[in-house]
Amino acid sequence: MKRSSGILLAVSSLPSEYGIGCFDEYAYKFIDRLAESGQTYWQILPLGPTSYGDSPYQSFSAFAGNPYFISLAELVRQGLLTKEECKGADFGASSDSIDYEKLYLSRYPLLRRAYRYSGIQSDSDFTRFCTENAWLDDYALFMAIKDKFGGASWSDWDEDIRLRKPQAMENYSSELADEIGFYKYLQYLFYTQWTKLKSYANGKGIGIIGDIPIYTALDSADTWANPKLFQLDGDNIPTAVAGCPPDGFAADGQLWGNPLYDWKAHRETGYEWWISRLEHCFRLYDVVRIDHFRGFDEYYSIPFGDKTAKNGHWEKGPGIELFRAVENALGKREVIAEDLGFMTDTVRQLVRDCGFPNMKVLEFAFDSRDTGSRNDYLPHNYTENCVAYTGTHDNQTIASWFETISDEERKTAREYLCDEYTPDDKLHRAFISLIMRSRADVCIIPMQDWLRLKDDARMNTPSTVGENWKWRMTPSQLSGGIFGEIRRITELYGR
Repeated sequence: MKRSSGILLAVSSLPSEYGIGCFDEYAYKFIDRLAESGQTYWQILPLGPTSYGDSPYQSFSAFAGNPYFISLAELVRQGLLTKEECKGADFGASSDSIDYEKLYLSRYPLLRRAYRYSGIQSDSDFTRFCTENAWLDDYALFMAIKDKFGGASWSDWDEDIRLRKPQAMENYSSELADEIGFYKYLQYLFYTQWTKLKSYANGKGIGIIGDIPIYTALDSADTWANPKLFQLDGDNIPTAVAGCPPDGFAADGQLWGNPLYDWKAHRETGYEWWISRLEHCFRLYDVVRIDHFRGFDEYYSIPFGDKTAKNGHWEKGPGIELFRAVENALGKREVIAEDLGFMTDTVRQLVRDCGFPNMKVLEFAFDSRDTGSRNDYLPHNYTENCVAYTGTHDNQTIASWFETISDEERKTAREYLCDEYTPDDKLHRAFISLIMRSRADVCIIPMQDWLRLKDDARMNTPSTVGENWKWRMTPSQLSGGIFGEIRRITELYGR
């Protein structure tokens, strides 16, 4: 990755007329702004369909796309919906926030209407799409059955279909054939529109940095369809789940609840599922950021049923063997290793052995609670082979972060900047410039930090549910003068 920069903005955070950012004209306008401001990358959050809590890191599928991102305006242009039908739906009143409940209740009826009028079953492109995506059959059946059971997790389905007994699979596939067709149609729309948008971005010189969680959700088509690849018992109930141990930030640790991989089973298949997953990702993105990369070296195993992460322990992951198998199958690809949190020497060695750039987050550089690794995040210690951020989707915005850190930390940060006088509400530019002039090959700045927004624009507060993933840009922010400032700073530091 050459010396360059980009902007972190979730697709959901784009402006739109219909409740959530999607693959409509605003997405194309944002790409135009990226190109005009001299950027090389657009980093997004995971694109998968979201489940309870609306987190893109807890998805019903590691392969499927989120139907919320389908452009309704495009369906209007195709004559499958009318403007009046779209305008009559209640997507929520706010232009800078997402109302996920209203979105769910309003979007799917419109998409079902488009499906009824589409005549898609006779479309040769649709037939080819279904044939070329082997994961689609399990996903569409999973979603159709989930609807039949009122949205219940597959672990609560009737035993015959929960355990995928052949007769049950045949019966449900027949009974729910139309619903299965609907979910396949949604994926066809998603991938058709995304491919067009990505092609437009690439034509403007913008690469897409995708983001994938290391784990699948328990309530996902992946876990239901591939139980032997996970640490499940004979009834397909997890024996252990993922999370993080207690630390200075979380006294009880973090209990994520994702099923853990059975790495022995993956090894016996030659890591076939992971190769398939990453091959799919590299069709979607130019660069793939893998979340929680340290889990490939060692993963934290928590007994299933525990209420906290206190009783977990570390187990060995597949290590470099997995990535050698991937490289042998797919060739060298561009990956960013998310190696944040407590790092061990073996994790650092795995990142070096893979050769992937790792991540540096400026907000971690001045944390007085972290005395072990904080110097790794000070910009003068960055190496070229890293990707530098002011903060990520899990962090405060840089403006609110500086307001809420301790007096000692603020003093240290100002000393590091050699800046005693700039008002606090103007320091965002100094922090952005600090990492932009570092040695890091790539700098990625969250859009909220460029806009000098406070924590009401924060994407996620870890270990909380209900008020996350909601922020959106307004049309005026997209058309504002900030992109001229972005270009000046980008050119100033040779990015």
